[in-house]
Amino acid sequence: MPDDKLLLVTGGAGFIGSNFVHWVKKHRPDWRLINLDLLTYAGNLENLEGIEEDHEYRFVKGDIRDGELVSKLLAEGVTGIINFAAETHVDRSIDSPSAFLETNILGTQTLLDAARDSKVERFLQVSTDEVYGSLGPTGAFLETTPLAPNSPYSASKASADMLARAYFKTYGLPLLVSRCSNNYGPFQFPEKMVPLMITNAMEEKSLPVYGDGQQVRDWLHVQDHCSALAAILEKGTPGEVYNIGGGQELPNLQMVERILEITGRPASLITHVKDRPGHDRRYAIDNGKISHELGWAPSVPFDKGIRETVDWYRENRPWWDRIKSGAYRDYYDKMYGSRSP
Repeated sequence: MPDDKLLLVTGGAGFIGSNFVHWVKKHRPDWRLINLDLLTYAGNLENLEGIEEDHEYRFVKGDIRDGELVSKLLAEGVTGIINFAAETHVDRSIDSPSAFLETNILGTQTLLDAARDSKVERFLQVSTDEVYGSLGPTGAFLETTPLAPNSPYSASKASADMLARAYFKTYGLPLLVSRCSNNYGPFQFPEKMVPLMITNAMEEKSLPVYGDGQQVRDWLHVQDHCSALAAILEKGTPGEVYNIGGGQELPNLQMVERILEITGRPASLITHVKDRPGHDRRYAIDNGKISHELGWAPSVPFDKGIRETVDWYRENRPWWDRIKSGAYRDYYDKMYGSRSP
């Protein structure tokens, strides 16, 4: 990134995007930001409360598939793009794949075309470890691990990654790709596992666990993810992929039990439901490349991070109360209500 940084952040009202905006304003106050977000169901301007008062930040409501709008924004002197904008929930992709293909693939292509035409100096495509598929009981994903996505969501993200690679190889666009493990932290939409379990526990509702709950995930605090993304933007080598992991592997059931322990709720709230189709058994990230090349490592201890996350949801109940009403409740009932054990 050049000294005079004007960064287009797409999807900056979502979970990771909004946390990144907050992180930048705290740790890189000289960076100027344009936040482009369509504000679909998971985009929430409440996540950015207070930021709008910053003169070096501007929010624009819009779609990354709108090439004219994207080009207009880039013409303001944007030097870098970080693309968070995506449909991300695996269950939703199983129920309705088309939105994932349109946003995650065609939307990314629109951004890539505009970035090529405007000659941006950095483009970071934010991806996921789910593009690698499922691991066996040992080992970890490397950047060289073959892609083997198992859901429409992960297939759409893998496709976007391949487009990014192609635009680097074909057009010389300065592309970087990050692939992270499962994030947790504040502002996460309550359909995702950690906030769903926290908020259900607080409401003393059942906690639906897919299958036997032994699916293993590598948990990464969202603030650690944000610092890794900044390191990639600043020091990453164009054309390279960087894996970002938290180094904390836990079976889903153990994570749920830890949340119940922190919230003081009984294990009897756990309800095992029918597993979802194509559910990957284990993810784990090898952080060696980003550590050796960029000097990054996770810094938030898991026990501290998960306790602070529970505290955030406890202290911000009005935020998630509004989300878990109405249309979201209908979706929740559709996804979990019919999944008898």
